[in-house]
Amino acid sequence: MAEFPNLSRRGFLNRSAAVGGLLVVPGLLTACSKTDAGSATGEGALDKLRKQGFVRVAYANEAPYGYLEGKELKGEAPTLHREIFKALGVDELKPTLSEWDGLIPGLQAGKYDVVSAGMAITPERCGNAIFSEPEFISPTALMVKKGNPKKLTDLASAKEAGITIGVMSGAVEGSYAKGAGIAEGKIKTLQKPQDGADAVKGGRIDAFLLTGISLRWLAKTNPDTEVTEPFVPEIDGNAQFSPGGAVFRKGNEDLRDSFNRELKKIVSDRSRYVQLLEPYGFGESEIPPEDLKTADLCKG
Repeated sequence: MAEFPNLSRRGFLNRSAAVGGLLVVPGLLTACSKTDAGSATGEGALDKLRKQGFVRVAYANEAPYGYLEGKELKGEAPTLHREIFKALGVDELKPTLSEWDGLIPGLQAGKYDVVSAGMAITPERCGNAIFSEPEFISPTALMVKKGNPKKLTDLASAKEAGITIGVMSGAVEGSYAKGAGIAEGKIKTLQKPQDGADAVKGGRIDAFLLTGISLRWLAKTNPDTEVTEPFVPEIDGNAQFSPGGAVFRKGNEDLRDSFNRELKKIVSDRSRYVQLLEPYGFGESEIPPEDLKTADLCKG
C-alpha cells in the first residue's frame, strides 16, 4: 500500500496558493505551441493521442487521488481517466511523477497532456489551464471511536454535544468548526492525518474533522475508529464542495470537451461511478451535483 500523505483540505489551500505564486514564469505561460492544439497541422490533440496510442498523464503520488503502487498507477484520477481515454480510443496512460507545485507548469511546458491528480478547481488555476467538469466533490466527515459513543452526525451535533474536535493545522476545516459555533478551546490542531486518528483512539479528542475521502482511507489502517456519513459544511451560507477535476493545456479545449462527454456518462451512472472508485474511498456522496459547473467554479 502506498504511503498515506497529508490529504487534508490544507492540501487544497496550499496548492491554490502555490499555483497562484508559481505560474507567472516567463516562457511557461506561452509554452503551448500551435502544434499542441493541432491548428498548425489540422490534427487535433485527441487524433494525435489516438495515433500514438497513449496519453501522458502527470500525478503527484498522493493516495487516494493518484499514486504509484509498485509499477501500477492507481487512485481516483488514473482509474477514471483510464476508463475515459479507453472510450476515446486511447488505451494507455503513461505516467510522469511531479511535485504538486510543478504540475501545471509542466503541463504548460508540454511535458504531459493531462494532470491526473484530483486537483481542486480554483479561479487561480483556471487562469493558467483548463479543467474538466468536476470528477468528484469532497464532503466533510468526522472520524470517531468505534461505535460513535457521542452519536455525532455533523458539526451541529458536535456543538450540541460540547465535544473536543480535531482539525489539521492550516486546514479549512478549522474555519468550518468555528463557523458552526464551536468554541476555539474545543478545537485542537494536529499536524497530520494519523495524528488525528491517534488522538481519537487515545481519547484526547472526540472527533477528527476532515474530508470523508481522506478519513475513509485513513480508517483502513485504524480499525478502532469509524467515519460518519459525509456532510457538506457551509461558510456564510455557501456550501463547501471542494470539487476536483482533470487539467488540460490551454489550446486543447477539443480534447477537454471530448473528455467531458465521456466523464458525464460515468458521473450520470451512479453505480458505475461507485464501482470504479469505491476502492479509493469514493462513494455516492462524492458524485458531483449535476448543476455544479466548472465555469462557475472558475469565476469564484
